[in-house]
Amino acid sequence: MRRLPPLALLLAVLSLAACLPVLARPLVQLDLVDRDTGQWLPSQPHRGERWIAGDPGHRYAVRLTNTSGERVLVVLSVDGVNAITGQIASPSQAGYVIGPWESAEITGWRKSMGEVAQFVFSAPHDSYASRTGRPRNVGVIGIAVYTEAAPHRQPPSAPPIAGAQARAAQEAAAATDDGQARRAASADAYGMPAPSAPPGIGTGHGARESSWTQRTHFVRSARPAQIEQLRYDTRENLIARGILRERRMPPWPRPAPQAFPQGFVADPPYRR
Repeated sequence: MRRLPPLALLLAVLSLAACLPVLARPLVQLDLVDRDTGQWLPSQPHRGERWIAGDPGHRYAVRLTNTSGERVLVVLSVDGVNAITGQIASPSQAGYVIGPWESAEITGWRKSMGEVAQFVFSAPHDSYASRTGRPRNVGVIGIAVYTEAAPHRQPPSAPPIAGAQARAAQEAAAATDDGQARRAASADAYGMPAPSAPPGIGTGHGARESSWTQRTHFVRSARPAQIEQLRYDTRENLIARGILRERRMPPWPRPAPQAFPQGFVADPPYRR
């Protein structure tokens, strides 16, 4: 068999690489940070969804990272509730505006322009959504991301708030319905019912803390460029569902018996 010279082989490899699909990264990266430990919470993929294990009683932040060179508007939903307005979440509602290549950590439910109530992993019945009569979507955090129709070339340093835009409601609702249909079809493909088991934790309405923001003008695109969600539950529940593997410590090695151990004969215990 005739061998290709090194240069020809290199060109062949480069040609093959050019034909491979380029993996698109998300416009906004969605992550959770445990504020009590300071650790990022790793996500575990499972049947088309991302799952995160949370510790009950711990405060957390939703970290949003803009991976583009333009401003974006991010509508944040926690347990099916808009984190700014407290309404049942819809993609067309108010959201946070994040500048090019910037990150923002949203630490709680927006109470005013200068204050939030902390996000806290809590029992499902004590979650904000359940306490306000909306327990159906406890255990999920989602974002709807819009690009800017009229780019603003001077991004602010902090994530301001942009209001809702009525004309995007139909397109956004259609995109949400399509996503729900795809998730249901995926569940059916695995022989699983679309509804999932009740979660072991939700997001509570924690202590208030300072978190200043401001209003800004943002003309959003006609429909969201990205809709994404994270599911979360206790580590025990995720292990029980087979999403996480239980970490077991290896057994402590038992020393082998020795016929001639070091030392001398000790006195027997004193009898009373």
